[in-house]
Amino acid sequence: MKVHLTLKSRNAKTGPIPVSTTTAETCPTACPFNHGNAGGCYAASGPLALHWRKVTDGAAGTSFDRFLDSIRALPAGQLWRHNQAGDLIGAADEIDIAALDQLAAANAGKRGFTYTHKPAETALERAAIKRANDAGFTVNLSANDMAHADRLAALDIAPVVVVMPRDATENATTPDGRRVVVCPATQRDDVSCASCKLCARADRKVIVGFPAHGALAKRADSVARGA
Repeated sequence: MKVHLTLKSRNAKTGPIPVSTTTAETCPTACPFNHGNAGGCYAASGPLALHWRKVTDGAAGTSFDRFLDSIRALPAGQLWRHNQAGDLIGAADEIDIAALDQLAAANAGKRGFTYTHKPAETALERAAIKRANDAGFTVNLSANDMAHADRLAALDIAPVVVVMPRDATENATTPDGRRVVVCPATQRDDVSCASCKLCARADRKVIVGFPAHGALAKRADSVARGA
């Protein structure tokens, strides 16, 4: 299993921060955007898809242990995004709890954040996600639609993000009344992850919404609408 760290992203929406890419075998079958579920993943097309394929095939990237060394070496306070493609270490729907604990420890003093579509069905997995967030490594739980976002938020273990219809431009509320803020970087050219930092805040109460985007936005849009 390989992980690649790019020290300075060239993605305008991410901004010039370090970003990692992990092999596709970590992607959960529970994710509706997985290729086995008709796809729709934004990372499955364009230049990122080419890079992701190299990491998955072993032509790029390094071992997880060496990746951890690279994270430890980042400057104090450095904002970085884990998994611009791929998910938490662990095959398919499983989370490698020891690996997540190790990553949270390596991130000490930095501002790492990521998103996961892993279902986290076991108490041990949920405890590990909460531990990571408490330790300063922000793991956002990824919801497929507004009702799903409510269910994930009710777990009270991590902040939540949600896919929104591709024409979404205004803030919204979930069926249970939770506030959803549309990702500013999807609405303004002068905002990026590097300047916003909202998804890196483990203590936030608002849910961050991402309008369906990318070459496969039609599939993502249908998921967001509960179709």
